[in-house]
Amino acid sequence: MPLVPRLIITPGEPAAIGPDLILQYCDQHDSNDLLVIADRDLLEKRAQRLKLDINLHEPFKNKSGTNEPLKTGPKVLNLIHIPLATACATGQLEQQNARYVLDCLDKAVELCLANQHYALVTGPVHKGNINDAGIPFSGHTEYLAERSNIDRPVMMLATTGLRVALATTHIPLSSIPAMITQPLIEQVLTILHSDLKNKFNIPKPRITVCGLNPHAGESGHLGREEIEVIEPVINKLNQQGMTLTGPLPADTAFTPKLMHQTDAYLAMYHDQGLPVLKHVGFGNAVNITLGLPFVRTSVDHGTALELAGSGQADITSLQVAIVTARQMIQAQV
Repeated sequence: MPLVPRLIITPGEPAAIGPDLILQYCDQHDSNDLLVIADRDLLEKRAQRLKLDINLHEPFKNKSGTNEPLKTGPKVLNLIHIPLATACATGQLEQQNARYVLDCLDKAVELCLANQHYALVTGPVHKGNINDAGIPFSGHTEYLAERSNIDRPVMMLATTGLRVALATTHIPLSSIPAMITQPLIEQVLTILHSDLKNKFNIPKPRITVCGLNPHAGESGHLGREEIEVIEPVINKLNQQGMTLTGPLPADTAFTPKLMHQTDAYLAMYHDQGLPVLKHVGFGNAVNITLGLPFVRTSVDHGTALELAGSGQADITSLQVAIVTARQMIQAQV
């Protein structure tokens, strides 16, 4: 019988540590509900380099109209083979393989959209290499939303005792004030509130909202976005039954007392909230995309090209991403 839940795993940049993390995880943990989308030869060579004896199995290799079941057992990794465009040297970026990275994601999205019990766990990609190959790419969050026909994804990172969602994601700092509008804040808070209830089993989420400006605008003397944009949305949604606090100055919003009273924070931009979260739990955190029609989690770190093939890559964040994805699927059953 097929295993449920089934987690779709994409390693990300083939020259980086993504393949290592998956192979090391399989070597140390039960991976029978994982389905990896990657180049088989890449995984075989990386396993040899890492001196890991992993049994790769392609359940969908035979295109006879019927699929084989996932193979189970220790150190078994089920695989859908997507070929690299060109040979991959460990630790060395190759622009020709940029499209391969996205082909793996496209297949993963296709599978997740077709089966509500599937979730996606992604390894780190190299945004610069993809853009240098002539493919506009700002990040997993935006790409997965586009492929899923979703207008507003919400990026949230989580670690023990702290969740931080973002109103804006991978955009220049100079562009952020124009992005902070009432419709945006309302939409993001609505998605965050809904997914905390439905994917995290929090019946009445408590959300703390950060201001945009220093001191949350200092009553309009340091900026009026809090007064004209953020506060009206908070008041409106609180009247509709949400439990929202703010806007609070970001430099005091993350005190221990407030953190204990908060299920999730909404930061206005990437580097407002994520430095706090990564200080608290870097390497033990997970990146989650809210608002998608399927569960998606990811590691909280980059490609670490210099560690690829060394056996020194830390699998902790991948473990957290996998455990979180399993829990989020179960919460929806």
